[in-house]
Amino acid sequence: MNNVIECRNLTHYYGKKMVYENLNIHVMDGSILGLLGKNGAGKTTTINILNGFLQPRSGECLIYGENSQHLTPATKARIGFLIEGHIQYTFMNIHQIEKFYSGFYPNWKPAPYWELMSKLKVSPTQKISTMSCGQRSQVALGLILAQNPDLLILDDFSMGLDPGYRRLFIDYLREYAKSENKTIFTTSHIIQDMERLIDDVLIMDYNRVLAQCPISEFMTTFKRFDFELENDQVNLKKEPFVRNLEMVKNKVELYTYESKEFVQKFLENNSVGHKGFKQVKMELEDAFIGLTGKY
Repeated sequence: MNNVIECRNLTHYYGKKMVYENLNIHVMDGSILGLLGKNGAGKTTTINILNGFLQPRSGECLIYGENSQHLTPATKARIGFLIEGHIQYTFMNIHQIEKFYSGFYPNWKPAPYWELMSKLKVSPTQKISTMSCGQRSQVALGLILAQNPDLLILDDFSMGLDPGYRRLFIDYLREYAKSENKTIFTTSHIIQDMERLIDDVLIMDYNRVLAQCPISEFMTTFKRFDFELENDQVNLKKEPFVRNLEMVKNKVELYTYESKEFVQKFLENNSVGHKGFKQVKMELEDAFIGLTGKY
């Protein structure tokens, strides 16, 4: 399977502050990749570099084999891009704005736009200015889908939507992407949304990538074990197999890629007194916090 996006040894600074160094990312054709990270970890920076709005200190991003700083018009036409702010022409209504945008795109396919508007239960005569922030974001996304791009780059696509509409939209977006063989690179602060949508996960911390793999692999291999120490002076954080450890008094949450048997054997072999040892099932948000830390 070919890579639609390749970021090679990407390095960027804001002044003297390093965002990341030698970052490598790939997004395969037809896949949906979710970029997760805490505020300031470099998510929007990466989006802006991909779209040529920001030039990295060093390294490069390739989209369909072309440097993202110098995309040809033909390649730009294959990309749909959603950013915060969404729609500028708020004086138009739903019908007018679809007609206006359709004149700029030769491959315009209005069906996805109108399907999404129907799911949002908005009237064709409703003005953009009367809509909520979440509704406007979905109008913008509907317009992007109608452009019929091969690659969608979406920054916080579900911002402002309530839980019911978010789930409705996410299910629609995934079904659309798979049926039309679209590639999606997306970020979201609402991690529950990502778990339902994405094929692959990329988790960034400050200055580094913590994980990049299929989401099914990450959720299978990354584990949480809870137990209670009999001696709260024991220091497990320094052990190489421990990816993160949260501790309140003598109650431990230990995060690792190792197996239950490995952790139990380690505790026994090192005479670490404990009780109540159990593996805890995680959702993606739990695993994300477990890998990056609560603070």
